[in-house]
Amino acid sequence: MTTAHTTQARKMQWAGGLTLFAAVMLLVAGVIDIFRGIMGIAQDNVFLVTNGYVFQFDLTGWGWVTLILGAVAVVVGMGLFQTAKWARISGIVIAGLIIIANFLSLPYSPVWSTLMIAFSGVVIWALCVAQPEGAIPLQDTPPSEV
Repeated sequence: MTTAHTTQARKMQWAGGLTLFAAVMLLVAGVIDIFRGIMGIAQDNVFLVTNGYVFQFDLTGWGWVTLILGAVAVVVGMGLFQTAKWARISGIVIAGLIIIANFLSLPYSPVWSTLMIAFSGVVIWALCVAQPEGAIPLQDTPPSEV
């Protein structure tokens, strides 16, 4: 009985820690995207423009997309601090959209895009692995003795 309780408590600590980690990572990714969006809107000559890339965008328009994604990521990250279910689901979705957006912007800022893809991948992993309290476990666990 004590072992099952201790194991459950450890799992809850991991779930809480991973959710907190995902919230911080999503906030960092969102703030970086906000700054990249502002750079794209204000001065799009700070980005490297490569000819011959399959996806070509107006950098000012792309700056607005990045700014909006960053703002939504910050709001969702704040919701993750409150362990809201909508924030977990939205966090996975927004992190996926950030990955897609940064893949498309690889030729304009390759280092930051790669970093943002990695940040967002870790956020998705953390939100998918952590099981909040009351969630149905994915694997069969033996019933605890009463």
